[in-house]
Amino acid sequence: MLLKIHTMRKTLIVLLGFLPCFLLFVALAPTLEAPLVAKPTQTVRPLKVWFGQASWYGPTFEGRATASGELYDMTAPTAAHASLPFGSMVRLINTRTGRSAVVRINDRGPFVKGRDMDVSYQVAERLGIINRGVARLRMELLQLPHGAQLTQ
Repeated sequence: MLLKIHTMRKTLIVLLGFLPCFLLFVALAPTLEAPLVAKPTQTVRPLKVWFGQASWYGPTFEGRATASGELYDMTAPTAAHASLPFGSMVRLINTRTGRSAVVRINDRGPFVKGRDMDVSYQVAERLGIINRGVARLRMELLQLPHGAQLTQ
């Protein structure tokens, strides 16, 4: 019996020790907010929007140097454009399916008349243009590299 009272007393002391922490938590919980990254306040507005034809390039060019000097990786979200500065970020939207991807310009091209951009295999897959080869895309310039200017 004495052992039972001693165990109950220990349990009560432990519970009383946690009680202030619990009360503090209950008092502060309503004032806590989610981190800022969980609540975006504004959408990214494009610097420029245009429509054009895009094609893709894949395994044949894997590992070869791009015009920017980095090696082509067909699984990276990259693209080739004739004049945008290297490092520019562009959102591509397939006008037929609504699927989209954001790419970084790291190469020059395409070198086929009537095409505005060549995308990596991974991007083409995400946009759903692998089988078609070429697709009409909405192109939104989201960001230029530091110090670069937008030319018309």
